[in-house]
Amino acid sequence: ENKSNVTEFILHGLTQDKTVAKVCFSLFLLFYAAIVLGNLLIIVTIKTSGQLNSPMYFFLSYLSFLDISYSTVTAPKLIYDLLVEKKTISFEGCIAQLFAGHFFGCAEIFLLTVMAYDRCIAICKPLHYTNIVNKQVCGWLVAASWVGGFVHSMVQTLLTIQLPFCGPNEIDHYFCDVHPLLKLACTDTYTVGVTVAANSGAISLSCFVVLVVSYAVILVSLRTRSSEGRLKALYTCTSHITVVVLFFGPCIFIYMRPSTTFAADKMVSVFYTIITPMLNPLIYTLRNREVKNAMKKLWSRKVKQSEQ
Repeated sequence: ENKSNVTEFILHGLTQDKTVAKVCFSLFLLFYAAIVLGNLLIIVTIKTSGQLNSPMYFFLSYLSFLDISYSTVTAPKLIYDLLVEKKTISFEGCIAQLFAGHFFGCAEIFLLTVMAYDRCIAICKPLHYTNIVNKQVCGWLVAASWVGGFVHSMVQTLLTIQLPFCGPNEIDHYFCDVHPLLKLACTDTYTVGVTVAANSGAISLSCFVVLVVSYAVILVSLRTRSSEGRLKALYTCTSHITVVVLFFGPCIFIYMRPSTTFAADKMVSVFYTIITPMLNPLIYTLRNREVKNAMKKLWSRKVKQSEQ
């Protein structure tokens, strides 16, 4: 019979050192503010600009929304816990955090894969691009990313929630995730652990293969282009490749393995839950002339309105 008498979990957090915790509090508060403001700026710029109406920017606005949502699942709780002695989270809150983290994280993985497909079509079939990747297709691809994230998250959550938790309730992490929770279950979790790893691994690996194939096709197609055309095409892809490496690398390290935990897991998790969402706006704006010009126009418009 499956019984759980654990009503709350105690999180160990990032550090037990109070001095380090105060420094981390200021740092991560600044990081989270940068994530929200930077990604909101991209969303507002794309939605209000008449020039940024291509599918690439449509997907970018959703990527920024996912970055805000994904970091919000863990960052506020992490920041708050850095100031309190006892870091607790209710059983229901823990499961909700697990679900939301996998939902937004997996949706972002699918969306990054969709964005690679978009770049592949734009570069390899420029004359047919607007017909292949039209508004309806863009809508369906984004919806598929959300559905894929939901299905993945439901599998991870249902596998975890049916386990009995009857004793230990201390999680050596700063948020609730599958692997740390499997360590606390009062039963053999080998089968569940393998299923969880297979689920996450299949998604990460299949999406990574699609990404590699997409960029391999792009590189092959660029051989027939002029050096100027080749540089322009590579320039538009570099930002996306950078984001993919920053996001996929840590995710593959954490989730494409059996249910074991390492000392480095917390630091790696900080990278993909906070650092990458913070860097994405910089990566896409600093390397994109159209976005920078649109932001300048938006700023000029706001200045003129405030002067009137």
